Amino acid sequence: MEQTDSGTAGTRTRQTLTSAEIGAIAHLYRGEIYRSTIWRTRLDTTTNWAVVTLGVALSISFSSPEASPLPLLLVGVLVIFFLMLEARRYRYFNVFRARARWLETHFYALMLQEGDLHLEQNWQLVLAADYLNPQYHVGYMTSIGRRIRRNYLWILLIQSLAYGGKLAVHPSGIQTFDQAVTRADIGPFPGELVIAAGLVYVLSWSGIALWSGWSDEARASVRGSSTSMG
Repeated sequence: MEQTDSGTAGTRTRQTLTSAEIGAIAHLYRGEIYRSTIWRTRLDTTTNWAVVTLGVALSISFSSPEASPLPLLLVGVLVIFFLMLEARRYRYFNVFRARARWLETHFYALMLQEGDLHLEQNWQLVLAADYLNPQYHVGYMTSIGRRIRRNYLWILLIQSLAYGGKLAVHPSGIQTFDQAVTRADIGPFPGELVIAAGLVYVLSWSGIALWSGWSDEARASVRGSSTSMG
């Protein structure tokens, strides 16, 4: 059976689903929820790795006043590696999450709201196209920014504050800024360079987080519910 819709583009037909097809969509929804749950768990795993490695670095650096703050710098490499890995996993997760959300808003919500299977025009075509030609819904940099906003910005800030605290209190409290700069020396690299690199490190990831937030807002403002998903 078909229903007709009248719009600016003229009269169009919309396929009404049979009971068997509705049951199949219910199973499809369950499958997408399961896959998004599995990938969500994988996101938590990489975040846990980052937290644990940072905790180990904190324990080593603050184990004694004479301990080096270098582990707090080196752990940044691992944290960024976990961020890159998690961003890649997030792109997979976002595909399954978007499909499940699409079914919720364009199928189940309208069914419950109107008490009848009055489906939005084109929703099936958009979902079918996503299955026939699967692709990521967000770019890699956008996924990095989202993961920073959700978790990693706090991890990076804790790492930076811990490093600054280490310089400030060990082996004794600093009296001048020049003393802190001297303590930041690492082999042939002067403290000024190390501190400047640390500032660039924090500000660059913060900038990516802010950019991705603005990008998401722009995407949401122009996104049409019958033309895109994710």
